[in-house]
Amino acid sequence: MSPARIYAGTSGWAYPTWKPGFYPAGTSAKKFLAFYSTQLNSVEVNYTFRSLPTRTMLEGWLAATPADFRFSFKAPQGITHFKRLRDCASAVEEFLIALEPVCEAGKLGLLLFQLPPNFKADPDRLEAFLQLSPLTAKDRPPIAFEFRHESWFAEPIYSILAKANAALCVAESDDLTTPEVHPAKSIACFRLRRNGGYTPEEIAAFAARFKALAKTREVYAYFKHEDEPTGALNGASLLQTLGLQNPGAR
Repeated sequence: MSPARIYAGTSGWAYPTWKPGFYPAGTSAKKFLAFYSTQLNSVEVNYTFRSLPTRTMLEGWLAATPADFRFSFKAPQGITHFKRLRDCASAVEEFLIALEPVCEAGKLGLLLFQLPPNFKADPDRLEAFLQLSPLTAKDRPPIAFEFRHESWFAEPIYSILAKANAALCVAESDDLTTPEVHPAKSIACFRLRRNGGYTPEEIAAFAARFKALAKTREVYAYFKHEDEPTGALNGASLLQTLGLQNPGAR
């Protein structure tokens, strides 16, 4: 298994309350990402849900992280929540253009389209969305969908995703757990959001599952971010279990 096939992290890094449990006590906010990237090899950026990043912002993030680090980005709410995947070709194109510096640096992970909980399954709309020209390009980034209404968990939806090589994000929370189905041939996506985090035994079980999946696809796993550094520590433990973390970096 190549180390580059499993990426783990949290949904963000700018949390002063992670000191000293994760960040060393004297670490300045400007150094958070650089330290984070010594413990975790990916991050899910939620910032893009509300605003597109500037080139300067992205260049700063890129400079702070090593070559094998990956940034994944949550799609703008204008696409997923306001337009609900309808008539948004220009918004998708704008999103992709904004991320070009990350793509050029070889650090782009996946794009997460997280739909609102009250958005019921609409196979025709999903299929039409996936046929937008920015998403059918051969060089488009990997994409994943997090459905939060149970009506989406059905074979017709999985078939549409498979045809587009789009991942079903397997999301686990206290309220809803996605069926573990992996329609995409090249990627798998997990968002592990259970309150209180995970035990060492559960982390070991994740490691075994992800290692098996990584034989055929890239695996992205993001733990919940909260005031306590539980998610970051869970992610670091996962990578250490897999032998992918540099334990001497801390």
